[in-house]
Amino acid sequence: GEGHTRTRAVAAAAVQAAWQTLLSTGARTAPRRALERLVVRAEVALAAPADTDPEKLRTWARRLCGTGPIPEAGETASAADELLGVDAETTAPRRPWWTRLGPLTPIAVRTALGCALAGYASLALGVGRPYWALVTAASLYQANMTLTWKRGIQRVVGNLVGVLVFGAVAPLAHASDLALVLLCMAFNFGAEALIGRNYWLGSICVTPLALLIIEFAGYHEPGELITERAVDTLVGALVGFVAAVAVTNRRAGDRIEHALAAVDRAREGAARLVAEERPAPAALESARRSLAAALADLRATADAASGEWWQRALPQERVVLTEQSAHRTLAATVRRQGLHAPASTGETTEDVRP
Repeated sequence: GEGHTRTRAVAAAAVQAAWQTLLSTGARTAPRRALERLVVRAEVALAAPADTDPEKLRTWARRLCGTGPIPEAGETASAADELLGVDAETTAPRRPWWTRLGPLTPIAVRTALGCALAGYASLALGVGRPYWALVTAASLYQANMTLTWKRGIQRVVGNLVGVLVFGAVAPLAHASDLALVLLCMAFNFGAEALIGRNYWLGSICVTPLALLIIEFAGYHEPGELITERAVDTLVGALVGFVAAVAVTNRRAGDRIEHALAAVDRAREGAARLVAEERPAPAALESARRSLAAALADLRATADAASGEWWQRALPQERVVLTEQSAHRTLAATVRRQGLHAPASTGETTEDVRP
């Protein structure tokens, strides 16, 4: 029924978001590999729910929400194939950046328009440092509108709390040059440690750091700096977000369809070569790279389209199933090239500690 269809769509979106997050985390550590195996099991449950043990899935979900070790789902032959395909996708050379500008065009236009309008708005208000508004607007823009909205909230909250922190430490900074230097070092360390983990907490350190650096040129009234920073933050966030709303990404759905078709074509071409008795090594390598590039483009396109407003429902389940099939074909291509050992059919049961 309609409820079942909606549930499957939500599950597919969750699986897609999980892959997006895992593939953007950098080094593939043992805990990350364990999480990838769990996502593969979720994909299997989505594709063939009748062949899945729901109680085992609930147990893994409960353990993931706790603070204990990451549950180990075991690496079946099919899971090993898909993970090998994921490896092949992430390590393949990327296409030149100018061939991937299509999905990024709305973001580029939003950034240019939002930054220009934020700077002009700040100048019109007579704020002393309009570039703060411009930088705030530039920091908002993410892959889609939903992420842009969340980043805007984080930026505003972080900056407003940050100016309060600056107000608290300004008397100490004015006491001596050594205190000013030590405070800048402390906030710089905090910004470096936090900005990659939690953006708004990192902004709390970046804001007083930026204001303290101004003090090296001479004494400034703290109240004036606090007011200018707060006003520029609000102006930049507001104008920047309005510009993002004005520049719609109406072709996101069409790009998804084109990206899905491109992956299907590349997968079929690679599968034909794998099935040949003696495929040409150069052709096999070209097919592997084309399929990996098409998968990367699909992932970027889906990420850009998934959070756009005023957009028709995206085929999340189709995206997940297409990626799953393409990863397995990519794994078969890699093995046919002799770049990887045959898949293991055994399962492990130990936990992986983060």
